[in-house]
Amino acid sequence: MSYKNEFIDFMIESDVLKFGDFTLKSGRKSPFFMNAGAYVTGSQLKRLGEYYAKAIHEHYGDDFDVLFGPAYKGIPLGVATVIAFSNLYGKEIRYCSNRKEEKDHGDAGILLGSKIKDGDKVVIIEDVTTSGKSIEETFPIIGAQGDVEILGLMVSLNRMEKGLSSDKCALDVIKEKYGFDANAIVSMDEVVEYLTEKGQLDNEIKERIDKYYEQYGAK
Repeated sequence: MSYKNEFIDFMIESDVLKFGDFTLKSGRKSPFFMNAGAYVTGSQLKRLGEYYAKAIHEHYGDDFDVLFGPAYKGIPLGVATVIAFSNLYGKEIRYCSNRKEEKDHGDAGILLGSKIKDGDKVVIIEDVTTSGKSIEETFPIIGAQGDVEILGLMVSLNRMEKGLSSDKCALDVIKEKYGFDANAIVSMDEVVEYLTEKGQLDNEIKERIDKYYEQYGAK
């Protein structure tokens, strides 16, 4: 079984991906919902880090220096993933995050974990990106550290729906706006295809997902 299919099973098992009736922050009525905050145990975080590490390795290789996880959700994601990267690929990647409030004593500054310096190659890690707002905050923080190359962004799920002000999905908007790659461990169409093949998605939910994408699917 591919790591993508394993990850879909893992999201369902962990109660992170649910199907039903949900009202999103955007006001859209969605037949599915993802809550990455439901990964809470040691074994869940260990596995989550491994899936991220495999996806990052597939898309960006291992020729990079820093994994940047925006505060707050990106902090445990970054830590779990650099541990997994070391275990799976024998490569030491430094983790870094930003503080919401700059610290002026002791380990001062805006960054938590590793410093970022000239010549560093950086991959950004997030749970899910719907609007790209966090990248808007993160991008200037990373750029302010020096002559740094951002290889790309990795999220867990590409919802593949258009934004509130664009017909493109958030990952495509990020690619266009910032000029770096943006990928997900899995996309929603991969989730639907796999669960349908397994007989785990009943017809009614499948129809509602199809209708949702007719209305909100990214171009």
